[in-house]
Amino acid sequence: MSAMDSPTGQQTKQQSRTYDSAFLKACRREPVPHTPVWFMRQAGRSLPEYLKVREGIPMLESCMRPELVTEITLQPVRRHKVDAAIFFSDIVVPLKAIGIDLDIKPGVGPVVAEPIRTRADLDRLRDLTPEDVHYVTEAIGMLTAELGGTPLIGFAGAPFTLASYLVEGGPSRNHEHTKALMYGDPQLWADLLDRLADITAAFLTVQIEAGVSAVQLFDSWVGALAPADYRRSVMPASTKVFDAVAGHGVPRIHFGVGTGELLGLMGEAGADVVGVDWRVPLDEAARRVGPGKALQGNLDPAVLFSSREAVEAKTDEVLAAARGLEGHVFNLGHGVLPTTDPDALTRLVEYVHTRTAV
Repeated sequence: MSAMDSPTGQQTKQQSRTYDSAFLKACRREPVPHTPVWFMRQAGRSLPEYLKVREGIPMLESCMRPELVTEITLQPVRRHKVDAAIFFSDIVVPLKAIGIDLDIKPGVGPVVAEPIRTRADLDRLRDLTPEDVHYVTEAIGMLTAELGGTPLIGFAGAPFTLASYLVEGGPSRNHEHTKALMYGDPQLWADLLDRLADITAAFLTVQIEAGVSAVQLFDSWVGALAPADYRRSVMPASTKVFDAVAGHGVPRIHFGVGTGELLGLMGEAGADVVGVDWRVPLDEAARRVGPGKALQGNLDPAVLFSSREAVEAKTDEVLAAARGLEGHVFNLGHGVLPTTDPDALTRLVEYVHTRTAV
């Protein structure tokens, strides 16, 4: 019996209330009334109401205001009727919380003032405590009071992706400094990822204990690695994160971009659900991942800029590839693009629900 097989006394009231939702049933590979739908970046720049409430407020500051986080997280649930909410935050929030000098620059992304590249730099990565992110606990409490039976997904950045931001100093196309450290000083690299695994696990634990019903580990940049490098230099840290939260009994989702060659290893790292971007059909992804895992994905988000007929045709392709899967959560194969028509997302949720209703 797995940790997800039945409600436990350790679960919060909200986790028990959402246990029989379509989303959590799909994560547990159980029969569902319809294929559940949610979107990465569903709370964001595609929504005019989001732009209005965020006006003049820097990204990191917005992640630290519980009332604002609550409102932004609820916006796509109200508008699109998705089957799960995802907590509004950013993967660098725990790094900021432990004192790393960084900012999220519009049009650029996270920028770190002093990159971490030496053993002495590791001392700047102290342990994360619940008090460091008290605003997260407060916001989740407010959200679960509003969401009722709709699950709330918590998330964190995976050790490799956080390390890449820290070592590069910001977003990178080729990850030169990151790979140079990984290849050139494997012990320092391992120690860096191990420390980030502890921080990430602590951040996810705060969210789970506050009441989220599932967690997702984003490894946005790990698709830059070959499978052998992933297994040797990244997988141990990701496994450590998944193992650290396994006892809480909530589904654990693992997602990366451009990770078609890594799907089997990402599942092996310990996730219950493996996210698949649009590059690999779901039936082929299932073959690569192997049995015992649900899959999440995987409509190309750019399709939503096409005609309604084209969106429905491509959605049907995804659903056809998902037939026979042990569990399937419908999602975009990366995330909502900023200029996506919100009405297209609402229609997509309705279409998937209608097409898959039993």
